[in-house]
Amino acid sequence: MKQMRFLVALLFVALTSHAAEPPVYTKGGLALSGYDPVAFFTDKKPAKGLAEFEIEWSGARWRFASAEHRDAFRAEPAKYAPQFGGYCAYGVAKGHTAKTEPDAWKVLDGKLYLNYDKQVQQLWEKELPRVVGEAEQQWPAVLKK
Repeated sequence: MKQMRFLVALLFVALTSHAAEPPVYTKGGLALSGYDPVAFFTDKKPAKGLAEFEIEWSGARWRFASAEHRDAFRAEPAKYAPQFGGYCAYGVAKGHTAKTEPDAWKVLDGKLYLNYDKQVQQLWEKELPRVVGEAEQQWPAVLKK
């Protein structure tokens, strides 16, 4: 009987303890793979951040190309942080998380969106704005799948 209870308890732990995805996608321990989120808005292109301008926010390390960008992000992180924690916007719309590449990006209606790669970005753009709404419905529950 004790063995049976132990097996049931072990099975319960195995079934209920799978780890959820973190709220921010990181690569190499850095949000946006170390790219500056503010640069997508101000410079209209990805720019590598520097370790000297690094802060922590939402459980991730963020890097910036300048102190000015760091301070702008610190003042209004929700304005500059990528949607869906930096996970692929198309993937989130389809009900799962996926990594992203900094060169597959788009600022749309004042919000930064990232995609898995340029090919996925093309699919995502063909289905705008519907897929943005689908992703918003999935987020953040998709982190627990």
